[in-house]
Amino acid sequence: MSIALKRRHHLVFLASVFCFWLCTYSYVPIFSLYLEQIPFTYAAIGIILGSYGITQVLLRFPLGVLLDSLRHLRKHFYVGGFVVAILSGIILLSSTSFAWVLTGRLLAGVTAAMWVMATIMYADYFDPGQSGRAMGTLQFLTVMPQFLSMVTAGILVEQFGWSIPFWVGIVAAGIGLLFALFIKEVPQEIENHRSQRLGKQVKAVLSIKHLLPLTFVSLFTHALLFISIFGFTPVYANAHGVREGQLIWLMAAFFIPHAAASLGVAFFNVSKRNEIRLIVLSLIVACFTFFCMPFATTLATISLLHGVIGLTVGVVLPLLLSQIASLPQPTLKTSVMGFYQSVYAIGIFIGPYGAGFVAEHIGIAHIFTLAGIVSLLALAITMPLLRRAKNETTKSDEAS
Repeated sequence: MSIALKRRHHLVFLASVFCFWLCTYSYVPIFSLYLEQIPFTYAAIGIILGSYGITQVLLRFPLGVLLDSLRHLRKHFYVGGFVVAILSGIILLSSTSFAWVLTGRLLAGVTAAMWVMATIMYADYFDPGQSGRAMGTLQFLTVMPQFLSMVTAGILVEQFGWSIPFWVGIVAAGIGLLFALFIKEVPQEIENHRSQRLGKQVKAVLSIKHLLPLTFVSLFTHALLFISIFGFTPVYANAHGVREGQLIWLMAAFFIPHAAASLGVAFFNVSKRNEIRLIVLSLIVACFTFFCMPFATTLATISLLHGVIGLTVGVVLPLLLSQIASLPQPTLKTSVMGFYQSVYAIGIFIGPYGAGFVAEHIGIAHIFTLAGIVSLLALAITMPLLRRAKNETTKSDEAS
């Protein structure tokens, strides 16, 4: 590492990450309920919730490719994400028309697209062999503001009205902007790769071994999140008599094990083969739990099953990030991460869109049946990776 990094550099960076996700998720726990009371149909709610993923799909990979050549602009784009978050919050706070709410949510997706820069810049703070620790730490600092939002949003709405969570997001974006301005970047070595044509760079990214299956597993895993806890779980719970203020128990049940799993990944050294095993096991448990969800009709049972879902997804996401962060050569780091995040953002769109369609035409409970099917798809992609990992281990043992 070509720069002496001190504890305060990590703290400033991680403080900006905390604010980044707090401004993005401050209103998410009550957003579907807010849209329902405007009122919008389930189908319209699904479109608005899913629009958050559209701008991420469109921006993350192109930005990754661009910023592999213009590395000195990574911080600038990350800082710009906070400015866009402030604008998004103001729009959502100011209007209840479908067009403006959709615009505000699309802009929230623009902010989230800047996460490509954060993951690569923070990964540069660590040696390549510590990618699991770096990504686990980032995942934990992603989960904690989400958890804070989840446990407080319902109470804030009950006490002060629907507008307060949006104000929290605007203030958090302003504070995060200040932290982001003082982030210390790791200087990049100047390499002769800038003349590489776009087509060749994209081809080089797509040819990286295991990138595509890992990316599609992440796509389906993010779809699970935005079908359930970040999508229609609050609506489902409300339909079974759970008030906004009681959502704190449901959110705590999901996010405490979710955060614990991310923290565990950050501090326990897991081999790449065992990472795949843990992903497979977690997806099996998640699949079974989602299929059980339509039978949960009380706050206690809904919370219990969501605790299991939170734990399993909390294991899968940082392990996938760790796998991705260890794949590319340095000249393709941002391109690979941009591709990965751009494709998994498709799940952020199609998850709630599909769930909205299912809720509208079949019933709100069957969003979890859809989630169970999505879990099976993710599992089907992961199993061949497990077999390949076993074969590679066997070959290395024979060679030694």
